[in-house]
Amino acid sequence: MQGLVTVFGGSGFVGGQVVRALAKAGHRVRVAVRQPNLAYKMRMLGDVGQIEVVQANVRNAASVARALDGAEACVNLVGVLFESGRQKFLSVHAMGARNVAEAAAKAGLKHLVHVSAIGADVDSAAKYARSKGEGEAAVREAFPSATIVRPSIVFGPEDGFFNRFAQMAALAPALPLVGGETRFQPVFVGDVAAVIAKAVASPAAAGVTYELGGPTVYTMREILELILLETGRNRPLIPLPWPVASLIGSLGDLVAGVIPPPLTSDQVEMLKSDNVADKGLPGLVEAGVIPTAVEAVVPTYLYRYRKGGQYAETPAGAF
Repeated sequence: MQGLVTVFGGSGFVGGQVVRALAKAGHRVRVAVRQPNLAYKMRMLGDVGQIEVVQANVRNAASVARALDGAEACVNLVGVLFESGRQKFLSVHAMGARNVAEAAAKAGLKHLVHVSAIGADVDSAAKYARSKGEGEAAVREAFPSATIVRPSIVFGPEDGFFNRFAQMAALAPALPLVGGETRFQPVFVGDVAAVIAKAVASPAAAGVTYELGGPTVYTMREILELILLETGRNRPLIPLPWPVASLIGSLGDLVAGVIPPPLTSDQVEMLKSDNVADKGLPGLVEAGVIPTAVEAVVPTYLYRYRKGGQYAETPAGAF
């Protein structure tokens, strides 16, 4: 069995697939999360004793150092989509990233894979993208040979994107359309996990920044139309002007500390820019991973939002 890899944020949607991929590759895995009691299922993703779960918070440097004790490599997947309580963009994406990178360098780790996002930019108008850019800069400063992975929207059975809009289509008489012509390049969660697992053990990935997008680029309008087709829902798309979307986002900011908001003002800002991989940077193919199409996976879990669920007939034209 190969050396120990610590995965920060390993119990999330992407994290679970990363832990599974690392275990399959023969690594021992330490899953470092804020609430270990909620991550007990992680141990079942590998052989007996191959995966352990420990408590760590990237905002706490001492807990990060403890989680890295004895590790040869680490992966930082920790991120938030909206701010709530102490989980702020700056404290998690920038300060947390710095804590992990500095601790990894001090511990003499061989590899660090830092997961960021397409659009990360210290000069971005969106706080999310700006904090992601600051996190990347902090990682490069503390651990220059780190591998940075920037995925587009990540899809898979437990995603919070296709599932969210499919659920909305099942309940609402219409779907709001914000940034209808903004382009996205959805990438399969299994492909992202494969790139990360390869990077952990590949000297060739040291210092490389990957931008990961799937084989097809869609506009927001096309994505919603695909969701409606797959779920068999006939719902009109109602375009929202940016001022109206910003107002709704501001209301989302107010409830973010209580419930997951449908939209925040920062997300509205991000919807003004395309989320497509830079062709000048290596991607899935260069990492040795064959891109998986949305049409090959999304129908396998959106069927549950059809009338009749798994027993419903496949809608005409669906994949």
